[in-house]
Amino acid sequence: MDCVSPILDVATRLWDCTAKRAVYIRELEENLKSLKSLTEELSNFSKDVMGRVEREEDQQSRRTHEVDGWLRAVQVMEAEVEEILQNGDQEIQQKCLGTCPKNCRSSYKLGKIVRRKIDVVTELKGKGHFDFVAHSLPCAPVDERPMGKTVGLDLMFEKVRRCLEDEQVRSIGLYGIGGVGKTTLLQKINNEYFGKRNDFDVVMWIVVSKPINIGNIQDVILNKLTAPDDKWKNRSKEEKAAEICKLLKSKNFVILLDDMWDRLNLLEVGIPDLSDQTKSKVVLTTRSERVCDEMEVHKRMKVECLTRDEAFSLFRDKVGENILNSHPDIKRLAKIVVEECKGLPLALIVIGRAMASRKTPREWEQAIQVLKSYPAKFSGMGDQVFPILKFSYDHLDNDTTKSCFLYCSLFPEDHEIWIEDLIDLWIGEGFMDKFVDIYEAHNQGEEIIRSLKLACLLEGDVSKGTCKMHDVIRDMALWLSCDYGEERHKSFVLDHDSLSPCFLNLRTLILSNSNMKSLPIGFFQFMPIIRVLDLSYNANLVELPLEICRLESLEFLNLAWTGIKKMPIELKNLTKLRCLILDDIRKLEVIPPNVISCLSNLQMFRMRSFNNEKDIKEYEEVGELQELECLQYLSWISITLHTIPAVQKYLTSLMLQKCVRHLVMGICLGLQVVELPLSALQRLTVLEFQGCCDLERVKINMGLSRGHISNSNFHNLVKVIICWCSFWDLTWLIYAPSLEFVGWCDECGDSEIEQQNLSIFSRLVKLWLHDLPNLKSIYKQALPFPSLKEIHVVDCPNLRKLPLNSNSATNTLKEIQGHRSWWEELEWEDDNLKRTFTPYFKTSTW
Repeated sequence: MDCVSPILDVATRLWDCTAKRAVYIRELEENLKSLKSLTEELSNFSKDVMGRVEREEDQQSRRTHEVDGWLRAVQVMEAEVEEILQNGDQEIQQKCLGTCPKNCRSSYKLGKIVRRKIDVVTELKGKGHFDFVAHSLPCAPVDERPMGKTVGLDLMFEKVRRCLEDEQVRSIGLYGIGGVGKTTLLQKINNEYFGKRNDFDVVMWIVVSKPINIGNIQDVILNKLTAPDDKWKNRSKEEKAAEICKLLKSKNFVILLDDMWDRLNLLEVGIPDLSDQTKSKVVLTTRSERVCDEMEVHKRMKVECLTRDEAFSLFRDKVGENILNSHPDIKRLAKIVVEECKGLPLALIVIGRAMASRKTPREWEQAIQVLKSYPAKFSGMGDQVFPILKFSYDHLDNDTTKSCFLYCSLFPEDHEIWIEDLIDLWIGEGFMDKFVDIYEAHNQGEEIIRSLKLACLLEGDVSKGTCKMHDVIRDMALWLSCDYGEERHKSFVLDHDSLSPCFLNLRTLILSNSNMKSLPIGFFQFMPIIRVLDLSYNANLVELPLEICRLESLEFLNLAWTGIKKMPIELKNLTKLRCLILDDIRKLEVIPPNVISCLSNLQMFRMRSFNNEKDIKEYEEVGELQELECLQYLSWISITLHTIPAVQKYLTSLMLQKCVRHLVMGICLGLQVVELPLSALQRLTVLEFQGCCDLERVKINMGLSRGHISNSNFHNLVKVIICWCSFWDLTWLIYAPSLEFVGWCDECGDSEIEQQNLSIFSRLVKLWLHDLPNLKSIYKQALPFPSLKEIHVVDCPNLRKLPLNSNSATNTLKEIQGHRSWWEELEWEDDNLKRTFTPYFKTSTW
């Protein structure tokens, strides 16, 4: 038995081993089927996972490394199984009698591989259950904006590019009239500047519009920064701001803010202070320059309308070359259409598309007629152009400002409107009735002009005293007046000789600068309720029709710059008259006595005129002043005094000193000294000395303020002009800290301001020095001139030095005009200072 047991044990082990190997051979076919089935399941499962991956990748996500590795492993596994299945088929086909393997060793090895592969496939499939298959990719730094071909923006783009590359400029404001191309320019900056740079981590485009929605702006930023939803979804504005600030603190970012109407508090949004960032920038677009002020941008740029050539190029693109070249007359007519658009891209695009369907010269001529006469009826203007421009009108501060804006459309196309005359008309219309004092009404008018210019609804340089309307803006204003006005024919403007209106409801008639010589008899009999009548700038109009004196409702009468010789005594019947303007009526002989004093409601009286030919009678001039003293509502007088008694009357009348805002002393033969009472002249805004050849000195009567200079002295005096006078001591100007304009011309003396006062001229905008042969110096040392824009020096050969240094007029100066020879001979502290101011020099045309 001892010998049998080991033999039996060895035999048992051999049997077990053989039996296990036999299983691989016996179950090979079944296992191959199982492997095939499991692999098909794995393949299908893999396709499902791949579908999830592809959907995520379509959403700008990237598959995880784990998923990518699994998918690759599946591909490898499928190839290996495919090979195993092919070998298995061959092995099965080689069986003897269909049951016994031909090569047991080969079948055993294959069976063993199949069994193990089944386990591997099962395990691989088990690993394919993923909670997420991809990670969100960080957004591209710049999202390209859809944009067509641009015309006329290259120069502006280059200016913006230079500012963006200036590290000192962190914020830029692009402002301009609606439809001028501000958004297109911003798109060009986004695509062609930031899109080609890699030194900014993220560039965000935000349409702000109105009303401002802080939450929406924050959502745009957080989406762009791909912040996890749980960090900001359903959170408060303050929590979102904190998250935005945390994400942006470590980035060089760019914020592009389009279509801004009001100030946006960047800190409230969560945007860090730009001063704390190394390169970060903010660029905004707006129709209002005021927004640039409120946003405290470092650099502002006005986006101007296109030049004539640029405008024609844009128009040609929209109409099509084939239309323009289809007939010789069409190209000529196209230039007329382009001229009507005045370079406004929005109008050029809309009108160009409308004209693309017109193929004959006659059709073009008909379209031009409609465009000139009834622009709102032209295709696209009333439903595309004007509504867009109307947003600027809707955003004006109040109804008064809106009325003043619409009023400007009464003037002809391209008409340069004198600001002073325009404000006078507004006052005459009653737009400023809430102000009892005409001075306050004038200030409000100037503020309205400023706000309309900031809103790009008016054009022009305030310093030149004129403004104008862009033609398309004017068409929009007329469209608004017709559509929203309560009544028609309230106002009428003529600039030609067609004087035959018959409007019973007419309240305003402006016939200024119409080259008229007379008015037809009976002209005013069908205007019973007219309130405003402007006949100014008609030099050939020599007689005032008596009919005017029967216009009982008349409140405003402007006869400035006419040739009228006599004022009818019947003028005193205009008892409702509030404003009477008689400036520069140089042929006027006299105003009959007791006419002015009968105008009991008069609030504004203007009669400025420099006339060295007319024999001025002292008693007449004094009599006019005495009559003005009788008017209780009078608050604004602009007047020229030609005689010593009239000057003395003014200097001794508290009422006149209170009302006179613009004083001209003209000729005044024998007047040697003028002593201006300081306490009584605080309301004076403009002071002129014209042709006072005998005047030797201007003194200030300090009264109780002797020796004390205060900003409350001449704090309203903004303009001083001295011409053809011989006095030389100008030290009294130190009492006028608010001066904006100073002009000297044809002076005989050697003028200079002697008293030391560096704050003098701190508000000066213009300095004009003409025909001053003896002038050697303006001031003994350099002055800061923080507001100075223009210096004009003509025929001042002995003026060798200007009171300027490197700190003078920084950021404000626009030009220094003079003769080239004078400029070359100027003395400077050093060459650097000369180089600083040379770019501002322009050769004078005087």
